[in-house]
Amino acid sequence: MFIIPALSMKTFAEEQQTGTLNWLFSQPLKVSELVLGKFLSVWVVGILCLIPSLIYLYTVYVLGVPEGNIDMGMTLGSYFGLIILIAAFSGIGILASSLSQNQIMAYLLGVFMSFIMYFGIEQLASYKLLGEADFILQNIGLYQHFLGFTRGLIDFKDVAYFVFIIGLTLVLSNHFINKKK
Repeated sequence: MFIIPALSMKTFAEEQQTGTLNWLFSQPLKVSELVLGKFLSVWVVGILCLIPSLIYLYTVYVLGVPEGNIDMGMTLGSYFGLIILIAAFSGIGILASSLSQNQIMAYLLGVFMSFIMYFGIEQLASYKLLGEADFILQNIGLYQHFLGFTRGLIDFKDVAYFVFIIGLTLVLSNHFINKKK
């Protein structure tokens, strides 16, 4: 939630601040290709941040009594969920960077939007102020959909939700960058 906005804060905010966004517009690229390329670069670097945790997984696997006494379904499901969650945070960070002209503001906006999407909506729904609408509100946030992955359950509706959030943030980023063009 803090690393991915830091990785994505420079994607468009710095380009606009230094004036190289105009140079990118003059290249034979569509804005959607530019947004997708920046998204994929942030996503891949975010996934690379997970690699050191595989050492921990290997150590727990080897040192378990008996060896291999670890729920690999839950572990692999959690890793898959983290990869999708990193993609969602990357999309949110790209959107924040496309909205802002300053890198620091892009970072703060990215952290705020990620926090609201992950914790904020869930906490608002936990107050049970809206009656039956709390269930709907709870299902809008990222947390409820990520929980299934932590249990080792890869559900199509959760994957589709994350793909929708990623697509929505990228389409909105594309729209705001086109407005700057």
